[in-house]
Amino acid sequence: MEDSRAADGGRQRPTLEMVAAEAGVSRGTASRALNGGHNVSRRAMEAVQAAATRLGYRPNLAARSLVLGRSGSIGLVVSESDERLFSDPYFATVARGVHAELMAHDVQLVLALAQTPAERERMLRWSAGRPLDGVIIISVHGADPLPGAIATEGVPVVIGGAVEGPDRDIPGLASVDADNLTGARSAVEHLVSRGRTRIGHISGPLDMVVGRDRLEGWRSVVSGLPGGAPQTLTVEGDFTEAAGAEGARRLLAAHPDLDGVFTANDVMARGALSALQQAGRRVPQDVAVVGFDDLPGTEGISPGLTTVRQPVIEMGRQMARTLLAMVEGLPLAERHTVVPTTLVVRETS
Repeated sequence: MEDSRAADGGRQRPTLEMVAAEAGVSRGTASRALNGGHNVSRRAMEAVQAAATRLGYRPNLAARSLVLGRSGSIGLVVSESDERLFSDPYFATVARGVHAELMAHDVQLVLALAQTPAERERMLRWSAGRPLDGVIIISVHGADPLPGAIATEGVPVVIGGAVEGPDRDIPGLASVDADNLTGARSAVEHLVSRGRTRIGHISGPLDMVVGRDRLEGWRSVVSGLPGGAPQTLTVEGDFTEAAGAEGARRLLAAHPDLDGVFTANDVMARGALSALQQAGRRVPQDVAVVGFDDLPGTEGISPGLTTVRQPVIEMGRQMARTLLAMVEGLPLAERHTVVPTTLVVRETS
């Protein structure tokens, strides 16, 4: 039974029993409706939520955590520098999707950065202490031990991206990723269809699966062109605008006949466009450009950027849905989800 005394002078506050009576359901149904809605009909959910709103009911979160053995909080861990976190719209877009899904289930989002080995170790110790019900980790580099270590401690983990190696078989670890390989192929095939034969690639970091997959998509198409895919047609970047500009300059220096560029994200495409224009190359007449992402915040790129769209907000929601199901102990239809991408053609090609 909830304490029905409010802090302001002992005035009675609405209780769960009052919400259940108002909605015409049992206390158990009201509780489930207010704690995620599992095994509750849509009609009952709506009745309970309407009753809670009319009565001004607010759950006792501390009591609920004790009863459920949960904190009601999910961590979003970003393994990137402050510069990338606040300059690349990918992270904010993922967070929007995750937050929207968690708010629908009355779960709090906690943002954490894990940039250094010391910060990763601190994150592991914190997670092992169970202040979070689960963790979403995005932008994983190399053989980062953090996702597997947290999952091994019994805290469910969802990675935004692909999972390679032994971590893929850890029961408490899942992933949501875009079909980067197919998306990259579609970008380069589009450039080929526009008559481009000397197509360079500015990749993402090659210690990330996403960087290697988009590079492989480029290589699988360019290898079939006259001249093939020499190493000098690729430049490794770090997903920043500066890397895109430097990459374009290096590609032009090595291949003055360059007539197409595929960048592994839209932020680098912006830098590449600037460098091409400074070099006196017209886009798309001299050099056509295709990016990857199609995120909010990149609409201002001029000319309009042809790119591969990945549904990042929906992917964020899917990460949250997957993690919530794992927290509830529900079976997953698929632990490693791959989401399709779409080519969006604009002025740069």
